[in-house]
Amino acid sequence: MNTFPRGFRVRPDGEGAEVSSVVVPYASYLRVYEPLAAFAEPERGHWARYARRAERPSYQDELRRSLADLLPTPPIPVPVHESADAFVLDVDGVLCVCPWRTRLRGWQALGELGEELPVPVLDAVLPPLVRRQAALDYERWLARNPDARPWIRSSTWQVPLNWFVLVSDEEREYEKGAGGDGAAPVLRYRTPMVQARRRTARALKTLRDTLDEGPLIDGLVDVGRWLEEFHPRSLVELDYGGLVHALPAGHLEDDHSAADVAEGIEALRDGDGPAAGEAYGRLVERWRSVRDRQSSN
Repeated sequence: MNTFPRGFRVRPDGEGAEVSSVVVPYASYLRVYEPLAAFAEPERGHWARYARRAERPSYQDELRRSLADLLPTPPIPVPVHESADAFVLDVDGVLCVCPWRTRLRGWQALGELGEELPVPVLDAVLPPLVRRQAALDYERWLARNPDARPWIRSSTWQVPLNWFVLVSDEEREYEKGAGGDGAAPVLRYRTPMVQARRRTARALKTLRDTLDEGPLIDGLVDVGRWLEEFHPRSLVELDYGGLVHALPAGHLEDDHSAADVAEGIEALRDGDGPAAGEAYGRLVERWRSVRDRQSSN
């Protein structure tokens, strides 16, 4: 299993790293953009000034920094200081901000690594002592910030099915990319928070009425609770991120997973089990080839 994704290489002097034009890692993102008014001072003033910058870093820049932190000995699994960067959108004339909160997300991701990697691999990448120290730092920080939550969720090698519940096929945005400038494809959905919450509530009712408790319902409950933490006039974005490079050629533009999820839930609501099974089967077939790459060398 490769420790670092394709596209990562160390400089000859060993004092840093650079990432090629390939978007890594193969992760998808669920982001919430809150209106500027949702932030208290002095953070509101910081984001207002930040939004006026001529140039702002991209999520690839965040990946570069994170990968570079893994090179020292011992590695730095979580940034020493919290990021002051964010993604910024103008939503119908309203400035909306999605803070990176890279340090918080790093702590949370570190806690999940034990479920994703075999212990020998995990120990080789991040020694136990480094992980224990990071966990202690997070525990102390969380005691001072009990209500902290990230504006961004990420998932490697897949888009969780419960994320698709939040959006509709009509909100799908696809940019083919490629071309002479080497731009990567983009596949994302953007929806108002009120719509995301409404779809979550309706889907949960249907699933609880027709299915036994399980990972799909638990995941949707978790996402729904997370959405409730934000301003009601926020924008929710589901971004395929680096997964656009993991989907087989030609599959990306034909990917309408949100439509399949909506069709499956509607079929369950109507008591049409076979139609629900067909929609689920399309999703499984589409994403099998991507998930299989997770364990390939």
